[in-house]
Amino acid sequence: MSESGSEEAEAEDKMEEEEDGGRVEILLRHGAALLQELGYTGPLSREEALLCSCEAGAECQLFTSLCVWLVSELKSVSHLVENVSPTEGPADSETFQLEMSGVMSELHCPYTSLTTGNVTSRLLEPANCLQLIVFLSTELEAARLLKKPTSEPAQHDEDVLHELCLIGKALGLPEISPDAPVSELMRELETKITKLSGTVPMSPPLFKVQLQPEQWETLQELHHSMLKEYECRMRMLVTRFDVTVQSFHWSERAQVKGKPMKEVYWPLRESLTSESRITIPHLLAAREDYSRILPTCNATFCLKTRSAIQKVLMIGSVPDRGGRPNEIEPPMPMWEKRREGGGGGRGHQRWGKRDERKRKKQIIIL
Repeated sequence: MSESGSEEAEAEDKMEEEEDGGRVEILLRHGAALLQELGYTGPLSREEALLCSCEAGAECQLFTSLCVWLVSELKSVSHLVENVSPTEGPADSETFQLEMSGVMSELHCPYTSLTTGNVTSRLLEPANCLQLIVFLSTELEAARLLKKPTSEPAQHDEDVLHELCLIGKALGLPEISPDAPVSELMRELETKITKLSGTVPMSPPLFKVQLQPEQWETLQELHHSMLKEYECRMRMLVTRFDVTVQSFHWSERAQVKGKPMKEVYWPLRESLTSESRITIPHLLAAREDYSRILPTCNATFCLKTRSAIQKVLMIGSVPDRGGRPNEIEPPMPMWEKRREGGGGGRGHQRWGKRDERKRKKQIIIL
């Protein structure tokens, strides 16, 4: 019985070791992945180095440095009070574990292996050390996600304030203080714009309707699709332009004038981008006169587009040469009188001669 009991105990110990080994492997992979997601680039970013440090536990300075980094990052995005100091060697392992116990208590750690038992011996096993890394990493990741929505409006307010300052500068208003409330700035800008709009002739706005949130989303989708269409067409035009310019470099004269041609061509080419700068605010600021399409032959349009390359020859009035089908009268048909004995007589005579030949044949046969 004693031998069988010892064999069962050995089997149970072996099963426990296998379970601990599988648990350590799972925690190692999970912890390394979490550290990578959090942006950790220290010496323990690889699984092999992380496992070696966790096997040494609190006596390893690299392991304690990683824990200190996680706690400091957690304090920067949360209201954590407890702190952990970096260690200088194995002698500081007990102090480190005491401080880490306070952190676990404040964070309400649910893992009993990190909150119960002897405080100075909790972080001596690899599984507990890896469990600590995973717990701190998940807490840091959750704290960053919770902190993100509160930081975005502040950044958004700063961007709005910067735009309002630029608008005020363009309207000639005094310098706006960064601490001024946005509502007050909006009132000042509205007053100034109303005053200027009464003195400057301005057509009504092109966009006059009030949209619902769902309609704004639809408008944004349309804007995005039109930007993609513009980008595709612009890339095609730029490619055609490049091919056309390359064809000029094939001539013998271009080999001599190649450098001056590039000096003129490249500044213009770099200014041609496939991305559109038109945004939704441009639509809101558009006026009705923007929707008027002028023909390319318009005199006002030609004044802005005429150049030395495009020669426009202005001639006088061209004489009317006619040739319009709708103004030509069709000719009237000419009718002649029917001739006496016309074609019908010849036909009658021809058939008469044929009958006469038939009669002669019949007489000969008889």
